[in-house]
Amino acid sequence: MISLQDYAPIVGQEVIDQLQRLAEGLGPLRLVHINSTAAGGGVAEILHRAVPLLNQLGLETAWEVIEGDQPFFEATKTIHNGLQGFKVELPPELWDHYLEINRQNARKFSWEADFVIVHDPQPAFLIHEMRARARHWVWRCHVDVSRPHFPIWRLLRDIVGSYDASVFSMPQFSQNLPHDQYIIHPSIDPLSEKNRELTEAEINAVLDRLGIPRDKPIILQVSRFDSFKDPLGVIQAFRMVKCHTPCRLVLAGGEATDDPEGPRILAEVQEAAEGESDIHILLLPPDAHYEINALQRAAYIILQKSLREGFGLTVTEAMWKGKPVIGGSVGGIVIQIQDYHTGFLVHSPEGCAFRIRYLLHRPEMARRMGTLAREFARNHFLITRHLRDYLTLITLVRSPGSRVFEF
Repeated sequence: MISLQDYAPIVGQEVIDQLQRLAEGLGPLRLVHINSTAAGGGVAEILHRAVPLLNQLGLETAWEVIEGDQPFFEATKTIHNGLQGFKVELPPELWDHYLEINRQNARKFSWEADFVIVHDPQPAFLIHEMRARARHWVWRCHVDVSRPHFPIWRLLRDIVGSYDASVFSMPQFSQNLPHDQYIIHPSIDPLSEKNRELTEAEINAVLDRLGIPRDKPIILQVSRFDSFKDPLGVIQAFRMVKCHTPCRLVLAGGEATDDPEGPRILAEVQEAAEGESDIHILLLPPDAHYEINALQRAAYIILQKSLREGFGLTVTEAMWKGKPVIGGSVGGIVIQIQDYHTGFLVHSPEGCAFRIRYLLHRPEMARRMGTLAREFARNHFLITRHLRDYLTLITLVRSPGSRVFEF
């Protein structure tokens, strides 16, 4: 098992010492995280790594996953799309079903806690059934709610307003709520299977197994097959580049139990890529962390051409591996990519294609950007900083003060 001390060579011993002091100041405490899926997606990845480390720090920390049926996840996907700005309609019967599934899940839980952190809309209504089970309830929103579709936000706001605090990934996502709001950026674990160092032999073995030659520069996007990730726009940009510069495109993604739209988007992507021998579409299982690591390390350029994005963990993963990243100029990506410094922010398939060609013809600049990107990720987006933010959040919720905090 990875120890907190194992991170000292990466972030410095003083960071580890600070975490231990912060945890000691909190005293005995029981913390529960709740989300909607144990695998697939950034929230599950973060909790898989953070929960054991929080326990090492002396916080009795548990992680619960709610269960739902197909109509429930259709409702929550509609809510998710509405929060990110799509003008969707949520039928009353689906909303009622969403509330009922939350009630059913609440009856399955028997614990009591000092703090509960509820992640995203899926389990948000639990507070109405379980308020007395914990002293403090915090809603953690991971999606881009900068311009939500108001009818959807109004439904959720009535629920979220009963929490003691909310956490967003950047200030632009904060909303008019009757409690304190906090800004915490997500993080990656540099020692996880997805981010640990790999040898060239390991990388080549994975690419051979996946059937991806290394005869041309690899352009890679890793994300679930979701319209907000704009995989069709990525294919469009790649075709513009390929007309002038030889390269390969790899679109690697997986499915999540709480995303019923995934199969449809995957089918659209496969149809768009049909007949292109230099486009590789990979549907990977949720635990394919080793394979994703190898793909990212083999790539020349990594894309995250999202149309909406709460925070792109794949952006930080690429930065940690010393790769230049081209990302959509939206949401949390603009916090991660320093335009013209650690990568490029783009607004269209044409802009994406231009920046891909620009870096393909300037390998020295690509290497320099990758080096700067790795250091920026080390200083801002590793899990040790995230643990510090959790500990500080607990401290601040106990003593509410200013309206918005940024760590």
